[in-house]
Amino acid sequence: MPMSDTKSKKLNVLFITQDDPFYVRLFFEEFFKSFNDLASIKGVVIAAAMGKKGPVQLARQMYDFYGPLDFVRVGTRYASYKVKARIPALAGGNFYSVGQLCAHHGMPVFSTNRVNSPEFLASLREMDLDLIASVAAPVIFKKELVELPRLGCINIHNGALPRYRGMLPNFWQMYHNERQVGITIHEMNEKLDDGRILRQEMVDILPGETLDSLIRRTKILGAHVMARAIASLRDGTATYRENPASEGSYFSFPTKDHVREFKQNGKRLI
Repeated sequence: MPMSDTKSKKLNVLFITQDDPFYVRLFFEEFFKSFNDLASIKGVVIAAAMGKKGPVQLARQMYDFYGPLDFVRVGTRYASYKVKARIPALAGGNFYSVGQLCAHHGMPVFSTNRVNSPEFLASLREMDLDLIASVAAPVIFKKELVELPRLGCINIHNGALPRYRGMLPNFWQMYHNERQVGITIHEMNEKLDDGRILRQEMVDILPGETLDSLIRRTKILGAHVMARAIASLRDGTATYRENPASEGSYFSFPTKDHVREFKQNGKRLI
């Protein structure tokens, strides 16, 4: 699937993301493989999550979500990815961390746990940025960060906005028996999943598809949607539509009851 041509004019673009080996890595694998002007990407910031949950609380949340068997499966996969990321000889030429993938493509990588700090903002100003793109960034962008690039900040959200705001939108779209899910690129402000919609493309949910396979597939497709959005900003052809909060709902992380209902309706997580 070819991406939009990006050679006529360059934008200085910075990504802010997290080092997720499951899904975010797939986005960047596809983006780096297919985007034909990587020189315009000034780097990738890997941000640390600033949430209040510690490792034990996060593990408990994942256990409650997946249940015993799927929790073991996911945990085993996670451990395997981490080992392969640390021991490249076991990776078979693949990359199991976002940082390694970026380094392979000659992409500058920055790490921080304070994206809104004065010191970090000062370092970004030196990059002369046109655009910041968030890909599953685990932090809230405050006003000064949002307004720093000339064209602002954009975010990719794997849900059909404005209907599906919040956490794990692919789960909620499947939960509500949607036939399609949305991949949305929207402007960012200080509110979550707010800001005008720059681009939205709908993707069919395939028969028998699991939540895991849907997330993986939409991350890969999302790389192309992001590329087209960046190209439209570069070319001056971008169009926007409103993203009214009154027309949507904010969904939090699913409870055990939600997951039980999900499975009772014949759906699977992995």
